[in-house]
Order: sequence, then C-alpha cells, then structure tokens
Amino acid sequence: MNAPLQNDTFLRACLRQPTDHTPMWLMRQAGRYLPEYRASRLAAGNSFMGLATNPHYATEVTLQPLDRYQLDAAILFSDILTVPDAMGLGLSFGAGEGPKFAHPLRDEAAVAKLAVPDLDKLRYVFDAVSSIRKALNGRVPLIGFSGSPWTLACYMVEGGGSDDYRLVKTMLYSRPDLLHRILAINADAVAAYLNAQIDAGAQAVMIFDSWGGVLEHRAFHAFSLAYTQRVMNQLKREHAGQRIPAIVFTKGGGQWLEQIAATGADVVGLDWTCDLGLARQRVDDRVALQGNLDPMVLFATPEAVAAEARAVLDSFGSPQRADGRWGGHIFNLGHGINQHTPVEHVQALVEAVHGHSPTLRQAAAAR
Repeated sequence: MNAPLQNDTFLRACLRQPTDHTPMWLMRQAGRYLPEYRASRLAAGNSFMGLATNPHYATEVTLQPLDRYQLDAAILFSDILTVPDAMGLGLSFGAGEGPKFAHPLRDEAAVAKLAVPDLDKLRYVFDAVSSIRKALNGRVPLIGFSGSPWTLACYMVEGGGSDDYRLVKTMLYSRPDLLHRILAINADAVAAYLNAQIDAGAQAVMIFDSWGGVLEHRAFHAFSLAYTQRVMNQLKREHAGQRIPAIVFTKGGGQWLEQIAATGADVVGLDWTCDLGLARQRVDDRVALQGNLDPMVLFATPEAVAAEARAVLDSFGSPQRADGRWGGHIFNLGHGINQHTPVEHVQALVEAVHGHSPTLRQAAAAR
C-alpha cells in the first residue's frame, strides 16, 4: 500500500484543477549536472545502464534532485531506448558517446523479425517504479515515460543518434511499408510498456517525441502523430480509482499544437520556440501546457534565470480564467537540462517559480 500524496499540485495542474502555485519539474532532472548522480554512476561501475537496470540505483538517483530542490514531481530514472533494447537490437553506451545499437533495422528481413518484446525483459524498469514509489512515501507524484514510436524508430534504423536522419528518412520515402510496420510494433510496445509502469505505480506518464519536429508536415501526421495516437488509444487512464494524466511532448512540434492536443493528451509539452501565451489561446485551456524555458538560460546569472522564469510564468498568466475555469501550467524546460548546468542556478529557478507563480493567482483573484 503506497502512502497518500502530500503534494498533488503537479497532478492537479495536469488536470486543470486549482493550484496555489505553478508546479515544476525538469526534464533530465536526475542526471549528470548533479555531483551526487556522478558519484552514484561511479559506484555502479561508471555505467549508465548499470544505474538504469538496477532498481536500487535507479531509486537513489531519481530521488537525488528532490533532496536538493523543492520540485513537485519525480520522473523515473531510465532511458527511452529500453524498449528497442528488449526487442533484441543490442543497446550499448560507449564512454563519452551516445547510445548505439548493434543490430539496427536496415533491411526487410530485420524488420520482418521485429516484434513487441516480452515485458518480462523490462522487469527491472517496473521494479524500479515500485521501488521509487515506495521510497517517495507520498512526497510528490512519480512520472513514468517512454520514447514515442517515431523517436524510437529513428534510433532503431539509424543505429544511434543522427544529425540528418538520412537512413530513417530514406526508408520513410522509399519503403514506407517497412517504416509503418516498425511504427505499429513500436506503438503497441510503448502502450504495453507505459501500462505496465502504471500498474507498478507511475501516477502520470509522458511520451517523448524528441524527433517529431524533424519531419515534413505531412510526414509528421502519418509517421509520428498517427502512432502517438495509437499509443494513446491503448493507454490506461485510471488506476486504483485515480486518473493517470498523459503528457505528450514533441520537440519542434509547436506548429501542430492543436493536433497533438486532440490525441487525448491531458498535457502538451512545448519547447522554447513557442509563445506560451499564444499556445494557451490556441488550445483555449482544453489541455494543460508544460514548459518551456530554454535550458541555456540556466547558464546566465541567477538573477537572469529568475527573470526569464518569471517571463515564462507571465506569458501563461494566471491559471484561473476570468470565467472561473482553470487552465493548467506545469513549469519545465523546453528540453532536457544540460549536463554542465550550475546546480545553484537550478536553485534560483526553483525559487523564482515557486515565489512568483502565487502572485499571479493573487492578482487574478483581486481583479
């Protein structure tokens, strides 16, 4: 039996319910910018996967930013590529390098063999979710996550990261049938994976469509959004009597905001290229919004960090509307925190968000 939540502000904002401040968490909040994370990684053999596949270490590093900062949510420490790894593609992380797959999907035979993985191969993730949820003891909610079907496919075809997505886009235009097969399997695997995280204790889930923004507009709808929708159609939205909010984040996807919101997401994540106030007008508070500070702001002075945070909050405005209804805003970065970020600048950000956001509500209430 898990402890009752002491701080449900994040979940309330996701569902556009009243909150006394704007909740915040940071993408990659548990990671290399924290000295305590680097110490944990060293203890795990200086291996990223050594951390991610060990529920004890995954729990330890998930809680590290919460012990340092007054954040309103925890996010599972894992990687978006655990699903294709479980499909047998052979994930590895070289020292100082990004992820690599030993068996990328380059031909018809490889695609034909692809299948939704046995979820037991991902047991370490679900064990970590259960362990983290227990360790949190109700402090804040726990977010589970996955890469989107399209983003996973990019890595699976390219064999790692890419500057131009030449291989996956070549497949998209020359053999769309193969890419559609990969994406359909990915979507069903992602849905099952997220549902298993929910069963293990995740209180919200997020789909990271990190590379959706590299697609031509028609291709985005056919090869990214359609398969995010396929995930959403299968996603559990309640567990143990509680609503499970779903967040969809497409980096570079601001032009498709309305269509992403129409997937059934409770929250749409935005990068820093979007005007948050205009985005709110466009969706008319039918969904909550998450974002959208440029992570590079955190390299400025603490005073500048605080000023930029206030500007993001002011752009969204008071979550309470003139008609009495509430919109929802979860403060976050527009993408993951940079590994070189000074830890004291993150503290300045947290203080600015928690200090300024209540004043917007007070001003609205006084009108």
